[in-house]
Amino acid sequence: MRSLNLCIFLSLTAAVVYSLPLDRDQPPQQITHKDEEFAESYLKSFFNLTKEHERSFGRQGVNPMAEKLRDMQRFFGLNITGSVDADTMQMMKKARCGVPDTQVARFSTFGGDLKWQTTALTYRILNYTPDMSRAEVDDSMEKALNVWARVTPLTFRRMERGTADIMISFARRSHGDSYPFDGPQGTLAHAFAPSTGIGGDAHFDEDEDFTYRSTSGYVLFLVAAHEFGHSLGLGHSRDPGALMHSNYIYKNPDTFQLPLDDVNGIQSLYGPNGNVNPNEPTPPKTPNSCDATMVLDAVITLRGEMLFFKGSFFWRKHPQNPRARQSLISSFWPNAPEKVDAAFESHQTDQVYLFKGRQVWAFSGYDLVSGFPRNIDYFGLPRNVNKINAALYDTDTHRTLFFVGDQYYSYDEARRTMDAGFPKSIETLLPGHTSKVTAGFQYRGYTYIYSGSNMLEYSLRTGKLIRVLRNDYFLPCAN
Repeated sequence: MRSLNLCIFLSLTAAVVYSLPLDRDQPPQQITHKDEEFAESYLKSFFNLTKEHERSFGRQGVNPMAEKLRDMQRFFGLNITGSVDADTMQMMKKARCGVPDTQVARFSTFGGDLKWQTTALTYRILNYTPDMSRAEVDDSMEKALNVWARVTPLTFRRMERGTADIMISFARRSHGDSYPFDGPQGTLAHAFAPSTGIGGDAHFDEDEDFTYRSTSGYVLFLVAAHEFGHSLGLGHSRDPGALMHSNYIYKNPDTFQLPLDDVNGIQSLYGPNGNVNPNEPTPPKTPNSCDATMVLDAVITLRGEMLFFKGSFFWRKHPQNPRARQSLISSFWPNAPEKVDAAFESHQTDQVYLFKGRQVWAFSGYDLVSGFPRNIDYFGLPRNVNKINAALYDTDTHRTLFFVGDQYYSYDEARRTMDAGFPKSIETLLPGHTSKVTAGFQYRGYTYIYSGSNMLEYSLRTGKLIRVLRNDYFLPCAN
């Protein structure tokens, strides 16, 4: 074991974490004294709540724990209350990294001189996990490093012996760096920022189930790519789509692309790759609710919340909360399609339906309903319908309306049959509306129809257009 700089480890150790979504079917959590003690410990570990802060309590009305709670809630996109509420506790109790979460809008770096002073780096795999073949481990590590090499001038050469810049090992519990692993399903790995000695090294918890591609464990490629980001000088990002976000989210390793936020972060340290392939796909960008031109894919109401879908993401917005929390669809529904064309909540079955192409997924809570995904002819839609543009449930007629091009279908939820005489022109439902419907939902007796970047408020009872609104009427700008 090489020399260890404890100060750097304490502030920079990092791990990918596995995170489950909040269980909205559980009753509200009662905050106990033990929870408050846990919250205080959490803030000391990850948001720099110190003894000095505690000694300042009461001076000029300062409540340091409340301030740190606000920092934490702001970082994770929670309701900023400054108090230990149920949502905050659920977020704190998720498995997570050892690296503190810095207060940045997007990517973060460790600052100072914590970057490699050369672009030609070496790595060595000291031992192997029995979960995978040696060839699979070798391939996972090589591909994880190439994620960063592809967008920078960095190169990585493997060494079979001697001391490399990035030493890679698998270990259980206490493993010689004073920061033991915690057993299954806790911290998956940790890595050290660039420096001499142990700097750059990455350690993986052997008590975890690492896999090559399977979703039943933790894909080593994804875990390693995140850790190598730390090995190169990156901290965590608030962008929920970033590889360097705190939480582990499965992505298909065969189609993985480094998101734009991570590209911007690593290039701020090392610059761009001067030999970029012109056919290289554009890095995926996380949607921004402040984009006035954004066209939403779907909008639904779900047990008091509004969900706005765009690309691989959605925002959760409660009417009494001025902020909307952005997440990956896969973090909420792991078995869902990566992107959706349409969605609606059935008041008849109390299930959420997500559409992509000619398939539909049904979820009860977070669980995929048995027998799904299914073909959309489950709803009686004809074979020539290849895509649903939008769907909404009409509380007055107890019908689900499916919008396809310039027509719509009416589905009887109770009888589970398509109503006769459909499809009909959208204009028969929404007089004067000739554009494609891209999303729709109902709220407080009114129907809200999205058409491109505009939203129209209708009364379906009278067939009248009430007003034209901006997309940010319900989904506020987060900047």
